[in-house]
Amino acid sequence: MISVIYSPEFLEHDTGYGHPEKAKRLTAIAQALQKVAWHEQIDWQLPTPPEQKQVLSYIQKVHTPEHINRIQTAAAAAGGYLDGDTPISARSYDVALLAVSAWLDGVDRVLDHQQTTFVLSRPPGHHATRDRAMGFCLFSNAAIAAEYALTKPGVERVGILDWDVHHGNGTEAIVRDNPHLAYCSLHQHPCYPGTGSNQSDRGQHQNILNLPMMAGSKITDYQLAFETKIVPFWQNWQPDILIVSAGYDANHLDPLAGISLEPADYNLLTKYVLKITKTPLFGLEGGYHLDALAKSVVATLSSCL
Repeated sequence: MISVIYSPEFLEHDTGYGHPEKAKRLTAIAQALQKVAWHEQIDWQLPTPPEQKQVLSYIQKVHTPEHINRIQTAAAAAGGYLDGDTPISARSYDVALLAVSAWLDGVDRVLDHQQTTFVLSRPPGHHATRDRAMGFCLFSNAAIAAEYALTKPGVERVGILDWDVHHGNGTEAIVRDNPHLAYCSLHQHPCYPGTGSNQSDRGQHQNILNLPMMAGSKITDYQLAFETKIVPFWQNWQPDILIVSAGYDANHLDPLAGISLEPADYNLLTKYVLKITKTPLFGLEGGYHLDALAKSVVATLSSCL
């Protein structure tokens, strides 16, 4: 069985007309998963209500009080924009808390039930820094989940693999100084947000690996990166849990970048992940072409059966 953590409440983060990070992203994926031949092997889970999970206490370990208050206040004022790309609506703060709770639940599903899990949530998180919302992201879901995982018995090292087409600048900034966390990203460069270009900077704990990819890169380029850099990096690090910031905007049809993957290629990328861990935790980040996005998630999870 594969767990998918999802709630219709995630659709209530209203980004406004024409914004690429829209609710239809989740409904496209959910509908595709309900139609697959192996749909009976999907264990659909609702996220734990945030107050029951003490979600805010874990967010406070990662984000400044000013950052949290800024999001809460903006939502209470019926929304607006936190930066030029990042809208917020009246329900966004509550939905963002629920999204974090879903990622924490994902950690529990993997560690307590040994079940590969996909967190089908929004808003995404990997651009959010300790004190700034940006790039459609409010809270740093993956980093918060990683910190939470470290509170679990027997977990001493947590890895975050980010295959979103954009560099997860927020995740890296939060993870970098923690010797128990590691971050690896392959991403288009140059591209938003402009970070992650220095391959030689491994951080003081040797826990950072950035692999900038040229526009037009194909699956063969990704295979080379995984086989020569990424898999060895994680085999050396030996994480007790691997969290995948699963963005799908590296598809060639995606409107926001220029990498040339096909949806089926995520089947192969997932097989590399399974060489690192038998039970990964996937959490949705980007991906803005609805059909390619849905097919890519299906390809990802089909590898885990």
